[in-house]
Amino acid sequence: MPTPIQKTYMAKDSTVERKCYLIDAKDKVLGRVATKAAVILRGKHKPTFTPHVDTGDMVVIINAEKVFVTGNKMHQKEYQRYSGYHGGQKIMKLDEMLKRAPTQVLRLAINRMIPSGPLGNKVKTKLKIYAGENHPHEAQKPIPLEI
Repeated sequence: MPTPIQKTYMAKDSTVERKCYLIDAKDKVLGRVATKAAVILRGKHKPTFTPHVDTGDMVVIINAEKVFVTGNKMHQKEYQRYSGYHGGQKIMKLDEMLKRAPTQVLRLAINRMIPSGPLGNKVKTKLKIYAGENHPHEAQKPIPLEI
């Protein structure tokens, strides 16, 4: 007797249950916070993960300016951008970037872990990063997440 054919589950946008997670980045390693946030944003922590559907949850990160890096990365890691003009390359070290735009360090790390394209753009809108302790997302009842 042949075995019955099992169908593969495919999530639909209308059936996805979304939650909100809160990550406190104070004295946490930058890469570990970014990896955990990217996994949750993408939805890979759920058994219903479907690659072509946004199954991820919202992530709120607080204390972004107090993130920690190992080794000499604080003085050696560089962020480069280029304006398109001759001599338009700007290089900024990690310690200077944390002083000028502390949320940008985490945002760049997480965004580079999420695929580009329309689905990635939709996923990136659910990431909220704040430099201090306070955030305006108490109404979403964020679940504290320990890293």
